[in-house]
Amino acid sequence: MTAMSEPAPPPADYGRVETVSPLVRRVLAHNPGPFTYTGTGTYIVGHGTVAIVDPGPDDPDHVAALLAAVAGETVSHLVVTHTHRDHSPAAPAVKAATGARIVGCAPLVLDDLGPRADAGFDATYSPDAVLADGDSIGGPGWTLTALHTPGHTSNHLCFALAEERTLFSGDHVMGWSTTVVAPPDGDMAAYMASLRLLLDRDDMVYYPTHGPAVTEPQRLVRGMIAHRRQREAQIVDRLEAGTQTVPEMVATMYAAVDPRLHPAAGLSVTAHLIDLAARGVVARRGDAWALAA
Repeated sequence: MTAMSEPAPPPADYGRVETVSPLVRRVLAHNPGPFTYTGTGTYIVGHGTVAIVDPGPDDPDHVAALLAAVAGETVSHLVVTHTHRDHSPAAPAVKAATGARIVGCAPLVLDDLGPRADAGFDATYSPDAVLADGDSIGGPGWTLTALHTPGHTSNHLCFALAEERTLFSGDHVMGWSTTVVAPPDGDMAAYMASLRLLLDRDDMVYYPTHGPAVTEPQRLVRGMIAHRRQREAQIVDRLEAGTQTVPEMVATMYAAVDPRLHPAAGLSVTAHLIDLAARGVVARRGDAWALAA
């Protein structure tokens, strides 16, 4: 799952292998939508012996396209950023065909508050190894290092490709939209801390699982932090104006956004309110919220 949608997805060439850098290729799954943009972008890292990052949805056509893309090569690792069902369910089929090990985030299956805004969590995910922050895997000419970036989900990992100073950013940072932070697992304070963590890095480009490459990552991350602070200020303004419930806030704050995305917007507003409450700015009164006395 991604996001609070902005532009409509452009036309996409599904199943084709796209070379995005000397070490990285991309295959796009045919699962476009308001939360996936053009679809899940699965990345192939290296040549000869390769890793596949975010194998994608349980879609036979996508699995077939991935296997065709790596024909004649050895797939050593299937690397998973987090366990939403547009990211990890293809892993068992690709593992069965290639013998690759499934590695990456820890398993996580739970229900979030309110209506689901995404495809939910992958209950089938069973990694051969869970990677912690700083753990690395590698092959000929490439190294992937895990970076724990909770917020979108508590088990979210990004993966740094040292040889090209790039970051596979999963759903943590995307160039086309902001990311939904859905309580109780999604955590706004953790998400903001994870964004600030990226500002201390020197990555040259991000490859998100949805949308195009991010070629000015530091600038984008600073903008995302500012955007979240702006949303936080809007929530405080709404409370000062007498608005008390999340649906009322969403109706005003997201009036120009596709109504199909309002449930997801409500989850992010709730995440902001939980963070504000933890900091003593607001207080909850049943289904209503108010500024703290």
